[in-house]
This record gives sequence, structure tokens and C-alpha cells, in this order.
Amino acid sequence: MATKELKQNKARFDTRISKEQKVFFERAARVGGYRSLTDFVVLTVQEKAKEIISEKEQIIASKRDSEIFFDAITNSPKANKNLINAANEYKALQAQ
Repeated sequence: MATKELKQNKARFDTRISKEQKVFFERAARVGGYRSLTDFVVLTVQEKAKEIISEKEQIIASKRDSEIFFDAITNSPKANKNLINAANEYKALQAQ
């Protein structure tokens, strides 16, 4: 039963690469101290995927933030009584 559950949580990824690429990747895996070529490929691709997603999310967040900021500047509401009073108090303190 446990084996069946483990197999259901796994997925397979197959690819074809040249012999030169395989030798090169195996060398990198050995030099990098990875247990196997599979570990090297999976961990390296996973790290690169995280970087790509993080970078893209930062760009999207940055764009959204700049739109919110620009909208707040260009479409700001009029100051209410409290804000006007606070500004006047600040000006009075600065004049002293």
C-alpha cells in the first residue's frame, strides 16, 4: 500500500540529449558533489526554476506597485480637516 502511494506522488521526465551533453553533465555532477546525474539535473533545474519565477514575480509586483503609487499621486483625494490641521500645526512648529 505504501509503495503504491509513493508511486502516485512521483512523475517522470524524459529527455534526449547528445552523448557530449551527457558526458558534460555527468562531469559537472561529479565535480559538484552530486550523488547522481539525476540529482544534479533535478536540483539544478529546480533552482533555476525558482530564480526565474522569483524574478518574474518581482517584476509583476514592482509594476503593480508603481501603478498603485502613480494612481495615488495623480488621483489623490482632497485633504480632510485632520490632515489640514496637522499640516498647519507642523508649519507652526517649524516657524518657531
